[in-house]
Amino acid sequence: MIRLLVLLIVLISTVAAAGDLPRTHAPDEREVHFGPLLMITDGAENAEAYWSLDGKRLVLQSNRPPYDCDQIYVIAAVGGEAELVSTGKGRTTCAYFAGEDDRYIVYASTHGADPACPPTPDHSQGYVWPIYDSYEIVRLDTETGELVDLTDEPGYDAEATVSPDGKSIVFTSMRDGDLDIYTMDLEGGRVKRLTDRPGYDGGPFFSPDGKQIVYRASHPEGDALADYQRLLGEGLIRPGQLDVWVMDIDGSNQRQVTDLGCASFAPFFHPSGEKILFSSNHPDPRGREFDLWMINTDGSNLERITWTDDFDGFPMFSPDGKRLVFASNRHNSNPRETNIFVTDWRD
Repeated sequence: MIRLLVLLIVLISTVAAAGDLPRTHAPDEREVHFGPLLMITDGAENAEAYWSLDGKRLVLQSNRPPYDCDQIYVIAAVGGEAELVSTGKGRTTCAYFAGEDDRYIVYASTHGADPACPPTPDHSQGYVWPIYDSYEIVRLDTETGELVDLTDEPGYDAEATVSPDGKSIVFTSMRDGDLDIYTMDLEGGRVKRLTDRPGYDGGPFFSPDGKQIVYRASHPEGDALADYQRLLGEGLIRPGQLDVWVMDIDGSNQRQVTDLGCASFAPFFHPSGEKILFSSNHPDPRGREFDLWMINTDGSNLERITWTDDFDGFPMFSPDGKRLVFASNRHNSNPRETNIFVTDWRD
């Protein structure tokens, strides 16, 4: 009897301690590429979680208290306490590990212009994204705490990600009057413009071999182009129709991958380099349900990956290609919150 009581006490203590650990959920039975889903955040808006080079940590943006808008955090890929690494001032977005031993974190912030959160967009014109001209890309040295400005140009600079060899940054900028894709080195030099078609080109990521870039784009014409340019002049874009594109790292060989007539964004290469994962509200272009989809780089073999009635987006494969991180509204404690999930990928 005494041994049984001791065992029960141990079990109760273990369960109590485990209550603070990440929760594991079973995927939908149709989500055949997923293993068990490890939910590593719960609360607030958490998005754009990207892997460290060693695959042990994630860097993400979150609007959790006490901050009124997104800040940058680092969290273990198995969950745990999230560590604030941005300044706590302004609004931040799109963080990415860089440098040997993941020493640096590159992200965009508005704190240099104003320590307060910038105003949220007016949705009287429908669903729009803000393009804050106060965003500049910075590089944090996680060992010394030094924060270096990599950009200092009029207009929006953000959406930075880093090449697999750690030598190049690809990012979105409005420095030449339109939203286009550029590359630069880790010091902010050797800037090169890659796209120049009227419209939005952004959200770029390198392929696993570093030879290609996948991105989201919208190239409207006629009245739609005039509307795009009008909104851009107000610091806004309307992301109702976006497609996935691919180009070589010098900007050549630009080609459209999807043509779904809806909002397809957050593309990321499959480890093979021959497929792309992305988020889309296909087949309902007016719908708010976004799922993950996969497609060959030549536009063939479109496959649905997630099957929830909620948002799924921002997929990224781990450096070894064995795990996937993504953001989702599933299993939330509070409605409409977005959290980070990690799962084993099954081809």
